Amino acid sequence: MDTIRPFTVYPAIDVRGGAVVRLHKGDYDQETRYTDNPVAVAENYARSGATWLHLVDLDAARAGGYTLLETLRTITETTGLQVQTGGGVRSVEDVEQLLDAGATRVVVGSLAVREPETVVGWIDRFGPERITVALDTRIGEDGTWVLPVAGWTSVDGQDLITTLHRYDGSGLRHVLCTDIGRDGTLSGPNFHLYTMLTRSAPDLQVQASGGARTVDDVRAARRTGCAGIILGKALLEGRFTVGDAVQEEAV
Repeated sequence: MDTIRPFTVYPAIDVRGGAVVRLHKGDYDQETRYTDNPVAVAENYARSGATWLHLVDLDAARAGGYTLLETLRTITETTGLQVQTGGGVRSVEDVEQLLDAGATRVVVGSLAVREPETVVGWIDRFGPERITVALDTRIGEDGTWVLPVAGWTSVDGQDLITTLHRYDGSGLRHVLCTDIGRDGTLSGPNFHLYTMLTRSAPDLQVQASGGARTVDDVRAARRTGCAGIILGKALLEGRFTVGDAVQEEAV
């Protein structure tokens, strides 16, 4: 019988120019806008049973300089949600600022690929429960999983598994992996990718992201060995509800 580990549903709110949006395959030129009130969306998710929120500053992910501090503070103060958030995190001061504003975990993406030794220092300083490393990936021309950075707009040759192993022995616990080719597509998660990741690093808590479309995808992510799943477009478009998804946490 399969061993099922504890599992967390992370409703996602991606913000660009103050609005809740979704990008198609990470393309800033293919954006769907839903509402100008991210706090209201977070409140709805909390009322529906969510305990966590994944909050992304898309402007900062590309240009640096996190812009959602007031939004983060308001969400954590009014909803009771635990928030993991990132976008443009480049320095220890950025991490401190987000934690001080109420974040439970800070998501580090581009720097985690370019300077893993820096992020290892942050894991040691703040503890493994305070840092999530985002290794977001797409298939390269040679068939390897490459890691675009700067809001997925630039590729500098790093590959997924090699980069992941640079964190061996660091205490890293939480890894968020988005299949960029499925993000915002409602085409279903890439379970081959997550099977490879969970087998390569069984001690890590892997969060699946990209393509979720049904509650069956939530259930399948858990059975693949993931510790959580990010849900974005499917929730915003009413394919299923947060309440439907969080029922899978306790199964």
